[in-house]
Amino acid sequence: MAASRLAIVGAGPRGVGVLERLSANAAELLGPAGLVVHLIDPFPPGAGRIWRYEQSPLLRMNSMAEDVTMFTDETVTMEGPVRPGPSLWEWAREVRSGHVTYDVPAELRDELFALRGTSFPTRRLASAYLDWVYRDVLSGIPDGIRVIEHRTRAIRADETRVWLEGVDEPLPVDAVVLTVGHLDAEPGSDERELAEFAAERGLAYYPAGYTADVDYRDVAPGSPVLVRGFGLAFVDLMLLLTEGRGGRFEETSGGLRYRASGAEPLLHVGSRRGVPYHAKPGYLLRGGPPELPRFFDRARVDELLARERNLDFFADVWPHVAKELAWGYYSELFTGHPSRVRMPFGDFAQSFAEFSWDSAEMRALVRRAVPEEEDRLDLERLDHPLAGVWCETAEEFGKHLRAYVEADLARRANSAYSADLGAFMALLSVYQRMPALMASGRLGVSDVDGWWHGFFSYFASGPPPRRLRELLALHQAGVVSFLGADMRISMSPLDGFVASSGSFPGTVTARTLIEARLPEPSVARASDELLAQLRHAGELAEERVLNVPSGRIHTRVSDGRLLDTSGRPQSRRFALGPHTSARSAAAFTRPRTNGASFRQNDAAAREILRVISGG
Repeated sequence: MAASRLAIVGAGPRGVGVLERLSANAAELLGPAGLVVHLIDPFPPGAGRIWRYEQSPLLRMNSMAEDVTMFTDETVTMEGPVRPGPSLWEWAREVRSGHVTYDVPAELRDELFALRGTSFPTRRLASAYLDWVYRDVLSGIPDGIRVIEHRTRAIRADETRVWLEGVDEPLPVDAVVLTVGHLDAEPGSDERELAEFAAERGLAYYPAGYTADVDYRDVAPGSPVLVRGFGLAFVDLMLLLTEGRGGRFEETSGGLRYRASGAEPLLHVGSRRGVPYHAKPGYLLRGGPPELPRFFDRARVDELLARERNLDFFADVWPHVAKELAWGYYSELFTGHPSRVRMPFGDFAQSFAEFSWDSAEMRALVRRAVPEEEDRLDLERLDHPLAGVWCETAEEFGKHLRAYVEADLARRANSAYSADLGAFMALLSVYQRMPALMASGRLGVSDVDGWWHGFFSYFASGPPPRRLRELLALHQAGVVSFLGADMRISMSPLDGFVASSGSFPGTVTARTLIEARLPEPSVARASDELLAQLRHAGELAEERVLNVPSGRIHTRVSDGRLLDTSGRPQSRRFALGPHTSARSAAAFTRPRTNGASFRQNDAAAREILRVISGG
């Protein structure tokens, strides 16, 4: 009997995660004929495109080394066996001690030996870890599984074959799993209009894209550049166009200073909020670990799903989410900073549980228990940090935003504000519950994929504190200026691109506009040749929620099966990743957090093994 054949399209962390789960579950589910796995990706297995080694050494992860793992643990609720392994931090220690053998590139050795659990590793060190993970997975593959690498792209597929770029003969396959990560997309209508305007007038327009993949060499030194987006993509762009062009940061007695090379453009950055993402906290909880989730647990999600109507995010879901965030915040404030409250935690917790979020009773309870207003959680102010701020000049606004960033850095470095970490932990627990609500098809796409995901990223997915210090140094050096909130772009035949905002009067003009963000998911505009072919054949569909397209690949959340345009699950095609209906954005996960990607990988791998083994 011939071995079954599986194509995994995408060999980054998600594809390797599926391979690991196939290996782990093979003893139970793989038939005697065995399995050949074709691992298809033009980029190196393990790291894939996003985490490949060949990118700027300036780019770092926005996660600490101790918060990155590719291995399951006992917290993961799955049917398959746990196969533990080291986090990135633990791996680095084991390589240093000689317990793990790995040939670390010479240019990474200093970083490896200086790394701590709370360090933010370079993406190149993360690439080395992911390369080792892949090799470790291969070393544990049972005799019944054989892995064949194909360093190219998959460009077409039918029921029994997959065609590879540059290869005449297709691969015969029995099943396919797409682990393609974020979807690259052709420009939408707004971006096309800007691109056409730029082309007609000799301007430069850079649509949304992964920063490390975009060629910015034509951005001229000293030229003004409008940048729309103040999140992680901007942080990468900022470094590539400054330090990446020969400038350098220096520690001085007065703080971090930037010495320009003269090759930098002048970056004018703005966004909807008008502020950068919050820096990652630099401390641990001082009180007892909060009970999470407490108010947005599985029972609450089940109760929401039991309602026989469509759900409104802000009316039905947000009150419970906000209460969970406040619970995490006040749990840490009461247990970690008892001198700043006026009530026993048990009494507060009992009343807090009884009152609805933001009710008069809840507000009165917080006022009685927490005497200082600055110690109270204000989610509205957190979401709109520049609300009511109007400055007469750009210079005045620049000073205001500098003070805002300096205050954020101070707060994220001072454990006196560790209640923020309590809210951060609560936000992570809530985020894991949201996919189940979205999978119900009764919660609007724009609120969840739009506002909610943006709020989560802004509060919890920010950069290392060092990056915001660098931002301030670049502002002081005159290389970066701030455009403010509610940034607007217009097109002028005379001036080119024109930016304005709701934070100060006047406009800024430039001949270059950069969108500092990843493309929004869009199956309809996906630039990947294989996805486009499957979509045109009706074998891959765009998810619709409340009759609105979400942009994501439509999958069955329980096992990752691909759904066709009629909504029928396909028997031998699967898709996993951030731009599928399962909405698991993490390439990796934090240890001991029952990571959604692990659960999804295990469920899909078990189903694949059952299908190909005739179970």
